[in-house]
Amino acid sequence: MKTQHFDYIVIGGGSGGYAAARTAREVLNNVAIVDNADTLGGLCILRGCMPSKTLIYSAEVLHLAQQGNAFGLNIPEASVDMPALHQRKLAVIKEFSDYRQKQLESDRFTLFRNRAKFINSRTIQLNDGTRLSADHFMVATGSTVSVPPIRGLADAPYWTSDDILELDFIPQKVIVLGGGIVACELAQFMRRIGTEIIQIQRSEHILKELSAEAATVIEQAVRDEGTELYTSTTLKSVEHRDGNFTVTFEHAGEMISVNAPHLVNALGRRPATDGLGLTAAGISTLPSGHINCNAMQQTSNPRVYASGDVAGPHEIVHVAILQGETAAKHATGRAAERVDYDSLCGVVFTDPQIGTVGLSENQLKQRGIDYLVAEYPFDDHGKSILMEAKYGYVKVFADRNGVVLGAECVGKDAGELIHAMAVAVTLKANVRDLLKVHWYHPTLSEIWSYPLEDIFDELV
Repeated sequence: MKTQHFDYIVIGGGSGGYAAARTAREVLNNVAIVDNADTLGGLCILRGCMPSKTLIYSAEVLHLAQQGNAFGLNIPEASVDMPALHQRKLAVIKEFSDYRQKQLESDRFTLFRNRAKFINSRTIQLNDGTRLSADHFMVATGSTVSVPPIRGLADAPYWTSDDILELDFIPQKVIVLGGGIVACELAQFMRRIGTEIIQIQRSEHILKELSAEAATVIEQAVRDEGTELYTSTTLKSVEHRDGNFTVTFEHAGEMISVNAPHLVNALGRRPATDGLGLTAAGISTLPSGHINCNAMQQTSNPRVYASGDVAGPHEIVHVAILQGETAAKHATGRAAERVDYDSLCGVVFTDPQIGTVGLSENQLKQRGIDYLVAEYPFDDHGKSILMEAKYGYVKVFADRNGVVLGAECVGKDAGELIHAMAVAVTLKANVRDLLKVHWYHPTLSEIWSYPLEDIFDELV
């Protein structure tokens, strides 16, 4: 069987894969992309960032309208039109997916709409029998929903985040299993459109990858909105009978059972490596299932690189893009910089939002770094008070010389506000310099000046 050869082959046409293909194509003429998805575009555009944030923002507008009395407004009724909301979401993501599909199908690349698996260290076979070889490969196959070993879960007709994003009706009652970012964002979305929500989290707090202080603010906010939230639980079983789900779990020493016609499995995702033939290619994986990569995203097979959710360590779209660019530059012999995770920026799109950048307080302690910290609450800040946005706080970490190492923002539009400190962390700015900034009053952004001033007062 004849094998077709390429300079560079990308498996997976999402954000990380496309970034790698585009970057490789800057210097190579023979680049192929293999993607078997029914619709091209990748998780972020089709079933992640863009559709979810479209729905979440609409729910925020609805929530504000329903709180009209707090702003001195008489809004007799505000409710969701689910078919219209669904169509708006489709229209928004279509613009992005059409553009991405046009890029992937352009004559710059050779596109194969197939599944691929490695049959040796430098050859893949497609599901139609075609064999392709390359000087270098990029694996960017993303992730898939994880199904933990909870009795009855695997056999239950549960929903995933994909199903929530496709809703064109208001579910009456939903049980949400999980307390990660996706679980929390979509649970709050459903609560705001009128669904009764029972959310069950196994660990002590939701959003366990973030600080307990940040998680506690969100827990209070969603409970205030009516979500029935359980934390520190042990899930025992899931049962589906006569169109109804029953979830049994242990909480505070008691066995509790809850019922609803719908169940969402939001207990995490795992790298999508099934059927890729990684062993045949000499590619090793970590205990988490992620492909093991070095700082240049190179796997244990030096011809093969990986990026995005399949590689970790952070399943964030802008990280996948940076990883893809780094890998393609390295594979093509150009200067490449490793992704700097010490300046990582992250956002949780609950309301209030959470924005983080740089080193967290736990990381600072683990590394034995001597640091200064100061924080300030939103409920004592002028702009947030007039906006009725009083949940949360901002917090800044700096070294003893005043260089900003990290920051945390929990509050209204935290995803936007955190970028002021993202610039500071990335450029290694000093609080002395940041206090020279014209922090305009009254704005949400000026809240950063208060912890910066407190840290400045502690500098010698």
